[in-house]
Amino acid sequence: MSAEHAGPVIPPGARQVSRVVLLDPRDRILLLHGFEPADPADHWWFTPGGGLEGAETREQAALRELAEETGITRVELGPVLWRRYCSFPFDGRRWEQDEWYFLARTDQTETAPAGLTELERRSVAGARWWTYGELSAAHETVYPTRLAELLRTLLDEGPPGAPVVLAPEIV
Repeated sequence: MSAEHAGPVIPPGARQVSRVVLLDPRDRILLLHGFEPADPADHWWFTPGGGLEGAETREQAALRELAEETGITRVELGPVLWRRYCSFPFDGRRWEQDEWYFLARTDQTETAPAGLTELERRSVAGARWWTYGELSAAHETVYPTRLAELLRTLLDEGPPGAPVVLAPEIV
């Protein structure tokens, strides 16, 4: 197995996370606008998703998180595109995550978050659909950091045959 498709090295205890690369019929990607609760000037864009709860599968977590964070439920969930380990400070602590990014498609473009957690209510400012051109020209922080390049490859070549392991991101 090539290093690109081998699993990432994940520290014990890392939070298991499912994320959604949600595309609309125009191939725009939906991103959430997040910020540090104690410092709203520290902000970024990221894909919907979050941690697994109880015994749910990665797929179940992806769909649940998408519905809670965006209100979007008419979704065709596809394959896992990418895997990533990340570690970052947020809300006064360090988060270590093993993230799986699922491809999904929808024709439902209106967002109406209905199940945000207390922390999400304090740290998510909204959502926006981005074209590849807008994303590649953005001067804002986006996670994963190579998202524009990854989206271009996805749109040009389709989903990979096996999940691509992204370089770890440690902030």
